[in-house]
Amino acid sequence: MTGEFSPDWLALREPADAEARDAGLLRELPAGVRVIRDLGCGTGSMGRWLAPRLPMPQHWIMTDRDPALLKLAADGMPPQVTVGTHLRDVTELTAGDLEGADLVTCSALLDVLTAEEVEGLVAVCAEARVSALFTLSVTGEVRFAPEDPLDREVEAAFNEHQRRETGGRRLLGPDAPAFAVAAFEKAGARVLAAQSAWRLGPARPELTAEWLRGWTGAAAEQRPDLPVEDYRERRLATVPEVSVGHQDVLAIFI
Repeated sequence: MTGEFSPDWLALREPADAEARDAGLLRELPAGVRVIRDLGCGTGSMGRWLAPRLPMPQHWIMTDRDPALLKLAADGMPPQVTVGTHLRDVTELTAGDLEGADLVTCSALLDVLTAEEVEGLVAVCAEARVSALFTLSVTGEVRFAPEDPLDREVEAAFNEHQRRETGGRRLLGPDAPAFAVAAFEKAGARVLAAQSAWRLGPARPELTAEWLRGWTGAAAEQRPDLPVEDYRERRLATVPEVSVGHQDVLAIFI
C-alpha cells in the first residue's frame, strides 16, 4: 500500500470506509453530543462521515501525532462545524484531555494498538465518563468470490502479521474489537458492536488492487514459504469480489 497512514491511501479508502461504517449505532448515542474528539484522525474522514449525521452545533477536536495530517483534517471538515487540533499521540491521552468532550471517536485505529494501549484508552474514557465510537477495526475475516485454494493460508499469515511484535509492542491486530468490547464492559460501559465489512471488487478496482498488494505483502513477510507472488498475480489478473471484515464498537458511559 502507499503507506498505512499516507494521505493518498487514506483518500483512496475513504469512500469504502464511509459505506462500511454502521450508521445504526448512531441511534444509540447519548443525547446532546456537541463536542467530539477524534483520535488518530488522519485526514479527517471520520469527521466528514459523522458530522452530517449529528445535530448542530458541533465542535471537533482533531487529534493526531502527524502535523501534516492534522492540517488536512482541519481544512477538510464541513464548514458548519468548528474545529480545533491537538498534536498528540493517542496513547498519551489523559482524562483531562477529554474535559468538555461528549464523544470520543476513532477509525481503523484499535488493531494497530497493544492490549495495554487499548486498556489505557478505555480507562481514560471511563474516568472522564465520555462515550466512545471506535469504527472499522479489522476482524481478520476475508471472503472472496470466486475462492482460491490459497485464500485461507494467506488470511492466516496476514492475521499473524497483524499480531506481530514491533518496536517492543505486541499489536492486537484482529483481536482488537473483541478485546475493546470486553475492556469497555469491564469498565462499566454499555457496549454495542456491529459488523462493518469493506465491500471491494470490480466496482473499486484501484482500492481493491492496492489492498490486495498490502494484504499479500504482509502475509509474505510473515510466511516467506507461501507462494504469495503467484497468488497475488492471479488475484490481480481478474479482480474478485471481496468482503474484508471490520467491526464498529460503541461504548456508552452514563
